[in-house]
Amino acid sequence: MLKRLDKIRFRGQKRDEFLDLAESPNASDSECNDDLLMKPRVSLKDAEELRDPAGPGSITMAAAIQDYQRTESDRLNEVKGHLEIALLEKHFLQEELRKLREETNVETLKQELEKERLKRVDLEQKMNEILKTRLEDSPPPPPKAHGPTVNGTGEKQKESWSSKLWKWLYERFGVYIEDFRFQPEENTVETEEPLSAKRLTENMRRLKRGAKPVTNFMRNLSALSSWHSVYTSAIAFIIYMNAVWHGWAIPMFLFLAILRLSLNYLIAKGWRIQWSIVPEVSEPMEPPKEDLTVSEKFQLVLDVAQKAQNLFGKMSDVLEKIKNLFMWVQPEITQKLYIGLWMAFIASCLLPYKLLGFIIGLYAGIKFFIIDFIFKSCPKLRDKYDTPYIIWKSLPTDPQLKERNSATLSRRQIQPVVARGSLAAGVPSGIGREEESGRAYSTKRGPFHEVFNLSENERPLPVCENGWRCCLINRDRKMPTDYIRNGILYVTENYLCFESSSSRSTSSKKNKVIKLQDITDIQKYKVLSVLPGSGMGISIATPSTQKPLVFGAMIHRDEAFDAIFSQYAKIIGSTPSITDANSET
Repeated sequence: MLKRLDKIRFRGQKRDEFLDLAESPNASDSECNDDLLMKPRVSLKDAEELRDPAGPGSITMAAAIQDYQRTESDRLNEVKGHLEIALLEKHFLQEELRKLREETNVETLKQELEKERLKRVDLEQKMNEILKTRLEDSPPPPPKAHGPTVNGTGEKQKESWSSKLWKWLYERFGVYIEDFRFQPEENTVETEEPLSAKRLTENMRRLKRGAKPVTNFMRNLSALSSWHSVYTSAIAFIIYMNAVWHGWAIPMFLFLAILRLSLNYLIAKGWRIQWSIVPEVSEPMEPPKEDLTVSEKFQLVLDVAQKAQNLFGKMSDVLEKIKNLFMWVQPEITQKLYIGLWMAFIASCLLPYKLLGFIIGLYAGIKFFIIDFIFKSCPKLRDKYDTPYIIWKSLPTDPQLKERNSATLSRRQIQPVVARGSLAAGVPSGIGREEESGRAYSTKRGPFHEVFNLSENERPLPVCENGWRCCLINRDRKMPTDYIRNGILYVTENYLCFESSSSRSTSSKKNKVIKLQDITDIQKYKVLSVLPGSGMGISIATPSTQKPLVFGAMIHRDEAFDAIFSQYAKIIGSTPSITDANSET
């Protein structure tokens, strides 16, 4: 560092040629002023003396003076630069010196701590040695002169023998005793990983690979039951029934498990063994792309989300059906299970286990190989006589129960009104049945005309009394809560009404009412294939919106489109053109 500083100091002209630096704004009064020899500035008189004696108008002398002054300013700038560099180097050297001092202090502290630790270890060793020498060099017992002394020495010997015994036991079995010491359980909190499209797809692939052996096993069982290979199924049926007849069903299953593990061991060692009734179809593995565009990432996340949604939906259906079976949600179904369990309990108490196992095994073989094959080949027989299949299909899930409860509540509300309408049919009030039923109709949030601020004559058409579930996509809005809203779509004689599921019964700000007469264009539209109903929807353009409103994710899109278009054509009086738009947003 000092060599670099010397090079910076003596770079350029000699010190004798340096000029006065008093006017430099970057130079301080205490640094570098004493080391430099100051050269007096050239005054006006000296400049006049240097001029050409021939006269004041000499051009050559003036040019020489200007060049001299220019070189002088360049030298001053160069000296200023050298001084600034020297000051910076000084600052850096001071910082490095301070760091070196701090490091030396840390090193001394570490050395002192190491010395103290060594001292402590030496003291512990000395203490242990002193205690061992005291135990080994204990004084011999005194001579047996009196009775009391004999008893005291006997007690001491017993204590020494007992301490040695406990010490020996602890040395031999202390490690095992420590394992049975009760300790509080540690609550470890697992860190959750952030959402990542790459991680999500990798987890889905791992789930698919992990479930592949289970799916292959179930596929082979189904093929064996449906007699996919007649010879294989016949041999399996004969072997199984022979094992059940001689009481070897359990040993047979254990032997099959051992055989399967043995084959897996050979496959793991590199043997090519295929033991499957149905040939396995190897799906081509696409190499993961590293650089994906935003649209590709979005589509990838949508595909994975669709698969996860369908998988979780199936799992939820199975778990909810099992829960509803045991919770007496359908009493007539659970009653059959209850009676069957009582009969099995009584049979297990009265019949010997060998006979009971023979009956169960015989029934399972006939059911698996013969009855299931007949039911799979004849679906009508299965729908009538396959009791487990009928029970499983008739078990409801939680969403189905909610729909049933809402339907029963709506029926209870409509029935008294219909009865009053039938009683007052002969009254000449001038009100038709349609108007009366329109007054009685109500949505989940209240009367229909109050929810949408319409007249009492407006009511949904018969084709959409319960409405069509969909999502309204308003592309004129920027906020996510206003851009897309879930709800139900109705069509009346003069209006198209959308009831938002997030709106309150006393507020209709989020509901949408469109007059059919104001519609300028109506089209079939496709939003995204991953949405319910394969993304099918209806696009409706009005003068009040810049972009058409899209009612997407409609399961019964064609039915809704036909109803809306037919009513729209009645009002307009002329049939406009129908167009299908399959563009994706």
